[in-house]
Amino acid sequence: MLPVHSKDRDYKTGRRHRLKEKAQSWFRLILADKTSRNLFCFLMLNFSFAFVELFYGVWTNSLGLISDSFHMFFDCTALLAGLAASVITKWRSNDRYPYGYVRAEVLAGFVNGLFLLFIAFFIFSEAVERAIEPPEVKHERLFVVSVLGFLVNLVGIFAFGHGHSHSGDDHGHSHEHGHSHAHNHEHGHGHSHGYDKECKDDDTPNTGNSQIMHGVFLHILADTLGSVGVIISAILMNQFGWMIADPICSMFIATLIGFSVLPLLKDSTSILMQRTPRALDNVLPSCYQRVMQLDGVYSVQEPRFWTLCSNVYIGTIKLEVAPTADAKYLLSHTHNIFTQKNFIIIHDWGDCVPKN
Repeated sequence: MLPVHSKDRDYKTGRRHRLKEKAQSWFRLILADKTSRNLFCFLMLNFSFAFVELFYGVWTNSLGLISDSFHMFFDCTALLAGLAASVITKWRSNDRYPYGYVRAEVLAGFVNGLFLLFIAFFIFSEAVERAIEPPEVKHERLFVVSVLGFLVNLVGIFAFGHGHSHSGDDHGHSHEHGHSHAHNHEHGHGHSHGYDKECKDDDTPNTGNSQIMHGVFLHILADTLGSVGVIISAILMNQFGWMIADPICSMFIATLIGFSVLPLLKDSTSILMQRTPRALDNVLPSCYQRVMQLDGVYSVQEPRFWTLCSNVYIGTIKLEVAPTADAKYLLSHTHNIFTQKNFIIIHDWGDCVPKN
């Protein structure tokens, strides 16, 4: 029995050691990047003050402060999702995940959005009940904590507002490594391939987390406005004795949460449903027109474009061409037409089908 226990103990020790090394490597990745480092620091600050708000909200019987603390907790989930995405998106692609793990940010944004909608509905319904029968609120302790919460959120606004304002700039880089093969058989069929390297290159801009950063900024902005609402309700209760100001403030916060998360849910749903990118709705028709003007092209068939992650697009297209058409020439020029457009990092493949 002793050797078995010894092996089992060694296995557990080795497993703990591997987990410790993995956690340390993730922590190093977080600290190595400025964006993820800011996320981590603000996460710690936000999480700590959320507990302070929750404690004082329960102590003062303020639904506004309690709802604001819950919103801060869910801001922490958004920050945590951003941290996870910043680490996961750096993992390399493999046989099972040929496009890598960049869609982790999309999935995290979608799940976080659903949670925020749920908490917004909960806060709003509770506020309606309190509006009908306003409770007694210890407003004299409410003002100081709400002001401190406002200052904490201002830190987040200044920390992430700059990155958010540049997340949608019109810049894109395309790194393409392609090859083409023309096989001239008796039926004159031309076949061509092209591929790009991993969308997260070391010299490409950090677009992988822009959707998460957009969501984080919206959460912090809504929370900042929510803190303003709590401050206003504290003043109204202190000066005029309007106890109904607290549930009205909570309705205001719930509405802000709902509206702040709608763009994130809309974008993440569109990506997960493989919708043609909205940014390309007016771009693709002109690209198809230019492809049709190439010598030997009769028609553009089965064009499919979708978003891999924020500002990274994947596309496939099939061309019907003349029997004597040069597949290599058509692939090269078609490829250039699409990659000349901003933001497009294209991965194209398919057949150049000769027209009989």
